[in-house]
Amino acid sequence: MTYQCFDVSISDHVAHVVLDRPEKRNSMIPAFWDELPAIIQDIDHNARARAIVLSSKGPHFSGGLDVTMFASSAVAGEQADDPQEKKRVRLQRGASFMNTVKIMQDSFTALESCRVPVLAAIQGGCIGGGVDLITACDMRYATEDSFLTIFETNIGMTADVGTFPRLVKLIPEGIVRELAYTGRRMPAREAMSVGLVNRVFKTQDEMLTEVTEIAKEIARKAPLAVHGCKRAITYARDHSTTDGLEFIGLWNASMLHAEEIMEAMSANAEKRPGEFVDLPRWRDKSA
Repeated sequence: MTYQCFDVSISDHVAHVVLDRPEKRNSMIPAFWDELPAIIQDIDHNARARAIVLSSKGPHFSGGLDVTMFASSAVAGEQADDPQEKKRVRLQRGASFMNTVKIMQDSFTALESCRVPVLAAIQGGCIGGGVDLITACDMRYATEDSFLTIFETNIGMTADVGTFPRLVKLIPEGIVRELAYTGRRMPAREAMSVGLVNRVFKTQDEMLTEVTEIAKEIARKAPLAVHGCKRAITYARDHSTTDGLEFIGLWNASMLHAEEIMEAMSANAEKRPGEFVDLPRWRDKSA
């Protein structure tokens, strides 16, 4: 399938989803918000891969939101000739904006809700909405020349698509506040030092080679076990220790399978790839 904003390939149980508008710094135009969740849900719901690598082409990972989306919407309302239409647009503006933001938030939440791990490979600038995007991923890797910035502050906005709810759980609150209040750039090495980035590489080629290998290593594990890890970690992040303990107990009570454990042990002992069952396809209500 052809996409306006992405290129997608799958090999060795690893899906590679590439932001593919390098000439526009991979800015997030309206099509982006429809295509990203559709791609992720297709991979997940149809069990097409066991891990996803998210990267981009060009000098920057992403220039963030295409703010002209908001400007054109506002101008369209102001240009209405009918006074009643102008009034309607003015009164509905807040609710309409909330609806738009919710759609955008859900697009990134698709990465977090996906049953398989998503590994972000960042080069160049990860700007504004790019930060929202990578914080919804499971792990983040970067090149030495990369940086991230909560750029919305610099243009008179407050980041609203997912940066703060997730970033404050990934790095110390004081650092989040400094980045948000100043809009400054955080270089890759600093991002690694605070735990936001797992590893830093000299070049993008080196990064993609290594990150793909990590994804392949994940793909060699039992998919049901990896899925359980992702669910348990995300749940523990958002709940108390007591709740997290109960959740994983209930999860394994229904999802732990002796056959998968024995196959994993045999494969390790025999130094061969394990033969594991894939995640089941996700059945929609209409199916």
